[in-house]
Amino acid sequence: MKKVAVVGFGFMGMTHTINILKNDDLKLVAIVDKDLEGIEDKLSSDSGNFSTGNIDPQVLKSIKKYRDIDDCLKNEQLDAIHICVHTNLHFELAKRALSAGLNVFLEKPMTLDVNEGQVLIDLASKNNCIFMVGHVLRFMSPYLQLKKWIDEGTYGKIKFLSMSRFSGVPSWGQWKEKQKSFGSSGGALFDLLIHDIDFVNYLFGTPDNIKSDYLPGALSEYDYISALWTYNEKDIKVKVEGGNTFHSSFPFQAGYMANFENASVVYTTLKPDVIQVANNEEINEIPAEEARLPARQGGDGFYNEIAYFTKCMIQNKKPDKCTPESSLETIRICYEHVNGE
Repeated sequence: MKKVAVVGFGFMGMTHTINILKNDDLKLVAIVDKDLEGIEDKLSSDSGNFSTGNIDPQVLKSIKKYRDIDDCLKNEQLDAIHICVHTNLHFELAKRALSAGLNVFLEKPMTLDVNEGQVLIDLASKNNCIFMVGHVLRFMSPYLQLKKWIDEGTYGKIKFLSMSRFSGVPSWGQWKEKQKSFGSSGGALFDLLIHDIDFVNYLFGTPDNIKSDYLPGALSEYDYISALWTYNEKDIKVKVEGGNTFHSSFPFQAGYMANFENASVVYTTLKPDVIQVANNEEINEIPAEEARLPARQGGDGFYNEIAYFTKCMIQNKKPDKCTPESSLETIRICYEHVNGE
């Protein structure tokens, strides 16, 4: 079993903890969080757009806890660190772990600074560490089904793809802090829309052109984005839209619409069980298998990405399904939506 620690026990830290505990190839030996007294209280707190399961408080009590990552690294024999802290801490904590020769699973976004991201990639290569950023859509069944249809030409060539993602303004933790520009989190562009931006990057690569409009919100200057991507040689256009400009109790919703030569398909988390496929005569429904995000029931995407990272560790193989280089390119593409600011 690979011994791992989770750094940061907010919503994503709890999500990683749950899925690490489910994995027979992993042993969670430590949690690092500055607020140790509040860890058990977080189990009953309302944070995040959705839930991915529950943690047994008794299991949590048996796991060692540290306030500082350096104390954890000093006292534990670890194979990997899962970093689930606020974006402005990503670079420093990932750098410490990689410098110590540990494998690192870093939650998105990698960093808000492209140069810092390259430093982490180079450090991982130098120390022969497995380094992966958490882009969960690459591991979610409804999105993998879309990729399969595109790659195999099931409904002919894809002509147009629309990706969307909306939520209310987060009302927990550091999200409450008003920030300028991108804020410490990256705002909706780097924390919310990055899911869809990354997935389109995964599907088609860097677009030839991006036309984008954006609006400010409670978290940053870029909390709503509406963009049209163009791929000249592929003759494909992609719309990416979303944000968190709505009130906090606004229901989370995400999905896609794709127009192929011979059919159009639609998936939404508001109807999470199926993907609808329509042609000129009829509409059929195909099981989506998972992604019950709004219903707070969780999906298998978070488990799948952690299992894949674990497999890479066991095989000592770099993560070709989610390379850190592609994650850094996603950051570059995000900046293209605000004219390189």
